[in-house]
Amino acid sequence: MVGSVAGGRHKPGRTKPMAEINVTPLVDVMLVLLIVFMVAAPLLTVGVAVDLPETAADPIQDTGEPLTVTISEDGTIYVQDTVIEYANLVPHLEAIATAGYDQRIFIRGDQDRAYGDVVRVMGRINAAGFNRIGLVTDQELPDEAQ
Repeated sequence: MVGSVAGGRHKPGRTKPMAEINVTPLVDVMLVLLIVFMVAAPLLTVGVAVDLPETAADPIQDTGEPLTVTISEDGTIYVQDTVIEYANLVPHLEAIATAGYDQRIFIRGDQDRAYGDVVRVMGRINAAGFNRIGLVTDQELPDEAQ
């Protein structure tokens, strides 16, 4: 029998299908993606630069994308990266709430800003219908604890 392979028929010009998977290209792509994400991850921390106070409290474990209200040292209020006037804070947050956002809101207040300013913003956030409000701080270093 000319042209037979293992009892089957073999057509000229066709090769037997390969039954193994070559994983080398997959590993190469995964290593490139790993390097890209390792370089890009520190750049993804966007926000307004504020000097946060430090505490010894444990960090909150949350999986969702947080909504952050920031009060800078000069008193400017930001929702995420957008500057919002104090008078427009409640309507802006109410619009976010009607869009379906029901997660915790985090407040980032500069440590040199007056406590009363941060509390007033917290009151405005609560007036917009948000009851789950968290304060963001930096982790206190062990040698600074008293």
